[in-house]
Amino acid sequence: MPLFNQSIRRKIVGIALGLIVLMLITSILSMVMSSQVGILLDELTNRYIPAYSHLARANIRSLERALALRQMVMTRMGSPTDEEAYAARLRDFQALDRKFEEEADTARKLINAIIDDTRTYSDNAALARLDVRIESAVTELRRNLDEGNAKLLKQVEAKDMAEARSTLEQLDTLRDAFNRKVDAIRADMLTQVFFSTSQVISRQHQAIVISAIVTLLAAVVGFAFALLVSSGITRPVRLLLAGAREVEAGRFDKSITVSTQDEIGELAAAFNRMIEQLRHNERIRETFGRYIDPKVVQGLIDRPEVAVDGQRRVMTIMFCDMSGFTSMSEGMTPRGLVKVMNHYFTVMSAPIRNNRGVIDKYIGDAIMSYWGPPFIEEDEQALLAGLSAVDMADQVPALQKQLPDLLGIRAMPVACDLRIGIATGEVLTGSIGSELMMSFTVMGDAVNLASRLEAVNKVYGTRILISQATAEAIGSRLELREIDRLAVVGQSVPQPVFELMGRAGALTASQESLRAHYGEGLAAYRASRFADARSAFNAALESVPGDGPSQAMLARIAQFEIAPLAADWDGAWRMDSK
Repeated sequence: MPLFNQSIRRKIVGIALGLIVLMLITSILSMVMSSQVGILLDELTNRYIPAYSHLARANIRSLERALALRQMVMTRMGSPTDEEAYAARLRDFQALDRKFEEEADTARKLINAIIDDTRTYSDNAALARLDVRIESAVTELRRNLDEGNAKLLKQVEAKDMAEARSTLEQLDTLRDAFNRKVDAIRADMLTQVFFSTSQVISRQHQAIVISAIVTLLAAVVGFAFALLVSSGITRPVRLLLAGAREVEAGRFDKSITVSTQDEIGELAAAFNRMIEQLRHNERIRETFGRYIDPKVVQGLIDRPEVAVDGQRRVMTIMFCDMSGFTSMSEGMTPRGLVKVMNHYFTVMSAPIRNNRGVIDKYIGDAIMSYWGPPFIEEDEQALLAGLSAVDMADQVPALQKQLPDLLGIRAMPVACDLRIGIATGEVLTGSIGSELMMSFTVMGDAVNLASRLEAVNKVYGTRILISQATAEAIGSRLELREIDRLAVVGQSVPQPVFELMGRAGALTASQESLRAHYGEGLAAYRASRFADARSAFNAALESVPGDGPSQAMLARIAQFEIAPLAADWDGAWRMDSK
């Protein structure tokens, strides 16, 4: 509709103008009807009532005229005759005669004015009959009275009193007949006055009722019009509000129907374009979320200066690698290898994400991830990394069963397992790379140590090795076992390394015994009491047969028996290869 295609300003102005027009129509109609009532009132007060009054006064004038005639006769009948008084009475009689004529003529003029006025509704036929009756009565009275008066005056001049009395009685009879006619005419005129009065009252009531109806109709029409226009404004606003709430909730799949071409319609169209752009951005974020960790993306959006400037932070780094990957990949097709690796990364990435870690990159079959500010609190990072490692190790049995089914073979040619290294220390975080391509990552000794510890698992036959700083941060919240004092490649100062055995309180009795015997053996080993150390490590193997660290330490003691130790040996082991 063209109405809804206007601007909001024009709509509001249109509502105001519409209401003003309705108000003007109502006022004009009320004025017209009031003027009609005024015309009826004017006719009633200036014509009907005066006409009735003139008829009443004409009746009175006829009585006064008759009385003046008697007085004139009585003056003439006196002895001696008072000519001056007779002349005065004659003048009074003639004046009353003229007034009688004037009152009757005025009444007739007013009645004819009512008949001639087409603006008012009146019983013109009845009024015309009244006019004829008045004219007939006055004419007849005038003719009879003129003859009787002339006759009476002659009789009075001749002093014929007997005949004068007889004539006077005849005149009284004529006057009485006239008065009866006038009374009948007045009664009919009074009926017309009442009729006119009822017309005024009826028109007044009609004007009130019609004005009320028109006012109510104008109010209803104005309200409906305002409601229609306002709904055309508020409905898109409510849709915009609902759409904004959907966007606030992170849902970008609903667009708003643009039903108007005003400012709100333009706003709705802009909102739809924004939704489309947000949907596009979300698709980009979801796509790149598979290549860059969403936490990193959000962190760079919230604090872009971190990517530019870089920061030094204490963070916990994890490296996870699949053992036997090289041998396993040699016998696979590229498609099979991609399928295995995707499944492996999916299974192993879930515990990292679930424990709020950030996956930095996939390197071949290795996963590099880290924990630390600003993504999590510093006192939580070591524990969350340890929990992630435990969860990843728990997935190994299921993964070993799933891989053959995934490839459609009976058994894997080489058994797969995990090696995890975790280290905590100060690193540099920021965007590293060239002007063409950059990566938000972490760098530092802790990263190198975590990578080395992952490789050291091969030496000790373990799955999860953590650094001393990580162990100190975890404390007793996870079950740990000190494995050795070790200096990995690139380090000159050895430090204790620990095996992460499981969650707190989750060790079996044999694992507790293993840890105890291994601790005794490690203490004897460092004190160069190799016989006691060998006995303790063997006891550890009795608790858990095939324990890798115990076997590695026994092999090392055997080497010491062949090649004696240096005099400055400090009980630490130094790695000479990665």
